[in-house]
Amino acid sequence: MTNLVPIGRALISVSDKTGLIDFARALADRGVDLISTGGTAAALRLAGLAVRDVSEVTGFPEMMDGRVKTLHPMVHGGLLALRDDDEHLVAMAAHGIEPIDLLVVNLYPFEQTVAAGGSHADCVENIDIGGPAMIRAAAKNHGFVSVVVDPEDYAPLLDEMAAQDGATRLTFRQHLAQKAYGRTAAYDAAVSNWMAGAIGETAPRRRTFAGTLRQTLRYGENPHQAAAFYTDGSDRPGVATARQWQGKELSYNNINDTDAAFELVSEFLPGDGPACAIIKHANPCGVARGETLIDAYRRAYDCDRTSAFGGIVALNRPLDGPTAEEITGIFTEVVIAPGADEAARAVFAARKNLRLLTTDGLPNPRQPGLAIRQVSGGFLVQDKDTGFLSDGHLRTVTRRTPTAQELSDLLFAWKVAKHVKSNAIVYVRDGATVGVGAGQMSRIDSTRIAARKAEDMAEALGLAEPLTRGSVVASDAFFPFPDGLLAAAEAGATAVIQPGGSMRDAEVIAAADEAGLAMVFTGMRHFRH
Repeated sequence: MTNLVPIGRALISVSDKTGLIDFARALADRGVDLISTGGTAAALRLAGLAVRDVSEVTGFPEMMDGRVKTLHPMVHGGLLALRDDDEHLVAMAAHGIEPIDLLVVNLYPFEQTVAAGGSHADCVENIDIGGPAMIRAAAKNHGFVSVVVDPEDYAPLLDEMAAQDGATRLTFRQHLAQKAYGRTAAYDAAVSNWMAGAIGETAPRRRTFAGTLRQTLRYGENPHQAAAFYTDGSDRPGVATARQWQGKELSYNNINDTDAAFELVSEFLPGDGPACAIIKHANPCGVARGETLIDAYRRAYDCDRTSAFGGIVALNRPLDGPTAEEITGIFTEVVIAPGADEAARAVFAARKNLRLLTTDGLPNPRQPGLAIRQVSGGFLVQDKDTGFLSDGHLRTVTRRTPTAQELSDLLFAWKVAKHVKSNAIVYVRDGATVGVGAGQMSRIDSTRIAARKAEDMAEALGLAEPLTRGSVVASDAFFPFPDGLLAAAEAGATAVIQPGGSMRDAEVIAAADEAGLAMVFTGMRHFRH
C-alpha cells in the first residue's frame, strides 16, 4: 500500500452541483483527466471543461433512464484494482482498464424527495444504485483511490493535492473512506426506514439510524466525556435547525435542556396566547401563559425563582425588547424562540454569554416520530409521545364536575405533566404552574415536594398563602393510593386530572368526593423516564 498516490484521472458524477465547476476546473488545471456522466458532464462542458463520458469509457450507452451507466468492469475495475498487485495490473492491461484515482460522487436526493412528500414512485426512483456501488468500491480501495462524497471536502482535497504536489497521503484517503462509508450507511438507513414506514412495518428486524455532524462539543454531560451533536436531516424547528445569534458555543447539557424547553412550549400554539417555559436539568421549573410575552415570562419565573437561575427559557412567540430586558434580570443560559426583533437582539448583545436561538417556527407536538434510548447491548425505540387531549376526551368520575376555569387549568397542567420526569405532579392556577414535583420514586413525594416549593415561593413573594390554594393538579400516571391525592388536597388543590386505571380507583374517587374535589380521568398516561 503506497503512501503518496498522484491523482491523474477522476470520475465525477454528482446530483448536488454546489461548487462543482470551480472544483473541476482546479482539477483540470492540475492536468487531471475528467470522466463524468449525464447532467454532470453537460454542466462541465457548458463551463468549457474537457470531459469524457462514462459511456465512452465503458463502450456502452447510458440506458434504462440512466439506471445503468457505471455498473461496468471498466469503471469498477478502475476503482478496485490494486496498483501493487501484478495480476491486477495484467488484467487491467489485457482489458484496457484505466485506473481511476479520484471518485467524486454525491447520491440521488432520496432524503430530500422523502422530506418534500414525494410519491412512492418518486422516492423509489431516487434510490441510487450505481453511486453507492462506486463509493464503496473506491472506499475499499482507499490504499490507492481518493473518494469524495460531500462538496464540503472539495477544498480540503485541493489543499491536500497542493501540499503533496498533486498526490494524496494514505491518512487523508483513510479519512475520506470513513466519511464515504458513513454516507452510504446513512443513505441506506434512510431508505430502509422510509420503506418500513411505507409498508407499515413498525418493528423491522434490523433498524439503523444515522446523523450528520453539526458540531463537536467541548465535552458531554461531564468534562471527562467526549461528545458531538448530530442532526437527522429533518426540518423540524428546534435546537438542531436554529440560528444562534450570539453567545458561547452550546454545550451538551444546553442542547438537551433547550430541546426539552422548546418541545414543551410548542404544546401551546400561538393561538393559545403568549407562553413561556423555563427548564432546568430537562425538567420545567415554570410554565405559564400570559396576556403578553413578558407577562408569561414573569408568571413562569414566579413558580420557582431559585431553580430558574441559570435555566433555559423557551417562548412560543418572537421575542420582543421588553421581554428580553426582563429575562436579563437574572442569569440565563439560553433563550429560544420562533424569532427575535431588533430591540430584543440589541438587549441581548450586551450579554455576551447569553445564547439566543431563533427557529422561524414551532415544532408540531403531534407530528409522529421515533424516540430512541440506548441500553446496554442495544437500544429501545418507540413512537414519540404525541398524546393530546381536549375536554371532550375527559371523563368526570367525581360527584362534582370541574368549573370552566378548573377545566382550562387541568388541560394546561396535563400538557406540562407530559414533559416532567416521572413521577410527575404539576399544580396549576390561572394558566401558570405554581408547583412542580419531578422524578421521585414515590408519587406522594412528588406531590409534597411540589407543594413545599410553592410554600417557599409564597414566602419569597410575600404572599399570605401559597398559590396551590385554589389550584388544580395533574398526575402523569394514576394515584395508586388515596394518599397522594389527599396531599394535593391539603396543599389546596380543588380539581385533579389523572389517567385512572388503578386497582384502587374506587378508593381514590371516594377520597376525592369526601374532600370535595372534582376529578377527571384521561385514559392516557404520560410516563417520561
